[in-house]
Amino acid sequence: MHIETKGDGPDLVLVHGWAMHSGIFAPLTRALADRYRLHLVDLPGHGASPERPATLDLADCARRIAERVPRALWIGWSLGGLVCLHAALQGQASVAALALIATNPRFVIGENWPHGVAQSVFSDFATGLHRDYRRTIERFLALEAHGSEHALAELRELKAHVFDRGEPDLQAMCSGLDLLAGEDLRLQLAQLAVPSLWMAGRRDRLVPASAMQWAAHAARSGRYLDFSAGHAPFIGHAAAIADAIDHFHHATVLP
Repeated sequence: MHIETKGDGPDLVLVHGWAMHSGIFAPLTRALADRYRLHLVDLPGHGASPERPATLDLADCARRIAERVPRALWIGWSLGGLVCLHAALQGQASVAALALIATNPRFVIGENWPHGVAQSVFSDFATGLHRDYRRTIERFLALEAHGSEHALAELRELKAHVFDRGEPDLQAMCSGLDLLAGEDLRLQLAQLAVPSLWMAGRRDRLVPASAMQWAAHAARSGRYLDFSAGHAPFIGHAAAIADAIDHFHHATVLP
């Protein structure tokens, strides 16, 4: 797994979402690099990571990242947030706290769980990957930007970065969709032993803000913030997200 380190100061680990790589955090890393040392992860099958796994294993990814980074605040976006949650639930010593952006403990709706999307959303994208790989990823990016007050700018930013480290591995993409459709960490949230900050986009079409509110309440020491944004609030609201991370870090990690 490729992990790039940049900046100087207290340590932060950043883990990207589905079909992307750590380059997508560029607006946020620009806002944080003068204050922190950033460990930017490219998950297997994504970005600069040469590994092409048969299946993507979030718990294994969490363990392997934890072995290579110092004690830090872990920041995860969407699928990357699930990796961060796994690391914290494993009790990894390198996880001092969690800051989760647009991360749902269960991404699909179900009985007694209205805070998600239909299973068909992920099934349709999986089918589309085999028919038209690039167009399907671009459709997903459009869904991520949809609803944001800066939707066109965010979509341009997402498109600018998605393929700039090569194409993500098809098998990793399909495996990632299966994980998004099947993962359910709701019951485990009460076992979180580290502070957590849950940051939502109020206009997010993939992860309702209500899911993040619920998760913050279910987690130990959970805090909730929202922004007038879609699924990638760190693009249009990078300065505000960076400030929230900074305040959370000073309140929970530095003591």
